[in-house]
Amino acid sequence: MNLDVKWHAGSPSPRADTAPPIQVHAYADDTWILRQNKAIHYEAPFMFLLAGESRCLLLDTGATASAEYFPLRATVDSLIGDRPLVVAHTHGHGDHVAADAQFADRPDTVVVGRGRDEVASFFGLDWPASGIFDLGDRVLDLIPGPGHHEAAVVFYDRRTELLFTGDTILPGRLIIDVWDDYVATIDRVLAFCETHPVSHVLGCHVEMSRERGDMYPIGSAYQPDERPLQMAVDDIRAIRAALDVVDGAHGVHVVDDVIIFHLSVHVH
Repeated sequence: MNLDVKWHAGSPSPRADTAPPIQVHAYADDTWILRQNKAIHYEAPFMFLLAGESRCLLLDTGATASAEYFPLRATVDSLIGDRPLVVAHTHGHGDHVAADAQFADRPDTVVVGRGRDEVASFFGLDWPASGIFDLGDRVLDLIPGPGHHEAAVVFYDRRTELLFTGDTILPGRLIIDVWDDYVATIDRVLAFCETHPVSHVLGCHVEMSRERGDMYPIGSAYQPDERPLQMAVDDIRAIRAALDVVDGAHGVHVVDDVIIFHLSVHVH
């Protein structure tokens, strides 16, 4: 299992980009990381596919609805065949749910709703208390994570020890909608990490270069020197420290390598 991956980070001429619409990395025999091509949508979100003994889980469906331009279902089916599938989301923003409809008629498939009540009901969560979800000999821990989005959830895979954090924790802009909810989420996630081994923290975008504190402009179609996707628990600790520095103030704040957007308007 490794993340030594050269992710396709767009092209200076998106219309001439010949890379596939979806880049697939097999992290393990039963775990895949997918990235949407920036030539299809500049957000280039990451998606995650996990296979258990009884069913599979797809986290997020990207930023483009059209199967012609963004063949997500065909890609997923090529990896797991006709196995039962749950399509869920790290959160409900448009660049993470756009291709949900591609799975609407897939047999043995459930597409979980995007609202907090729908998420809590499907996974049996007493929000915001944590819960578990079993794919069949593969247990995931679910940590409700509002703040960036009211229905956000952080997923932890006990098999790979990967922590999937959506847009709540990522190498880029930390866009905070509800400050107190976000701080509480970071505290819950850190408390969880104190008692569980974490191999990598995986958000859903890369928006920063390898230069400390440097962020690509919103809408960038080419990020030639972007930093790796994976983060560590120490990065979450740095976010928590930055929250103390910002202390709820509105605006854009750069604290070391943490970039906090506490605004009243969503960017994602």
